[in-house]
Amino acid sequence: MLELRPSCECCDRDLPPGSREALICTFECTFCVDCAGAVLGGICPNCTGELVRRPVRPEAALARHPASKVRVFNPECRSLRTG
Repeated sequence: MLELRPSCECCDRDLPPGSREALICTFECTFCVDCAGAVLGGICPNCTGELVRRPVRPEAALARHPASKVRVFNPECRSLRTG
């Protein structure tokens, strides 16, 4: 089950479970579409894996399997510009 982390690790932007602007790698590092493209070039800075759109969990499933509330933020991410 995906954690559905609540924010971008690079800019700390909110990314609710229904957001279509969240991208993840295979380890579920989470980034907004803006940081993933303009800053990271579509590559996770943590594992060098591809960033892909995170699926949206339906509302009914969120009641039984809520999204994570744990925020991960790396303010130095923007200096890692790869794209």
